[in-house]
Amino acid sequence: MSSQIEKLHNIIDPIAEALGYEIVRIAILNSPTGGGSTLQVMAERPDGTMTIEDCAKLSREISVILDVEDPISGEYMLEVSTPGIDRPLTRRKDFENFVGYEIKIELSVPENDRRRFRGKLLGITGDLVRINVDGEDFDVDFNNINRSKIVLTDELLALTSNQ
Repeated sequence: MSSQIEKLHNIIDPIAEALGYEIVRIAILNSPTGGGSTLQVMAERPDGTMTIEDCAKLSREISVILDVEDPISGEYMLEVSTPGIDRPLTRRKDFENFVGYEIKIELSVPENDRRRFRGKLLGITGDLVRINVDGEDFDVDFNNINRSKIVLTDELLALTSNQ
C-alpha cells in the first residue's frame, strides 16, 4: 500500500467507522485524458449492505475533512460507492466471507511461477490465501496480493438476484 493511500486510510477510516461503515478500498485513479484524478472510496456496512443514501452521507463527511486536510495535490473528484457484485477482495475478512466464490488474484511478485490465479476461493489461514485452480490448490501470500476480486459469473448473478 502506498504511503498516500495509507495517509488517506488514516483520514477516512475513522470517519467511516464513526458513521457505521467499513472501508473496502481506497484508490486514486488517474484520468486517461489527463483531466485530474478520481479518489475512489468503496464502503459498506458491517452486514455488507450500502444504500445510495449511505454513499451520499459518507461522501459529504469525507469531503469536509479532505477540504481541511488537503491530502491530494492537484484536482480530483471524490467517488464514494459500494463494492458491487464483482467486488474487490482487499481485507482478510473478505477472503473468509467469500469462500466458495470464483475469484481472480494478481500478485505483486510471482509465486509458484505464476502472477495470476483464477479459481475457487478456499479461504485464508494466517497470511495464506488458498485458491483452487483447475483442481490444483495453491497458497498465496496475502501480503503479496496486488489485486483480487470476485469474478462475475452467471451463478453469482443468480445468487444475488434471489436476495
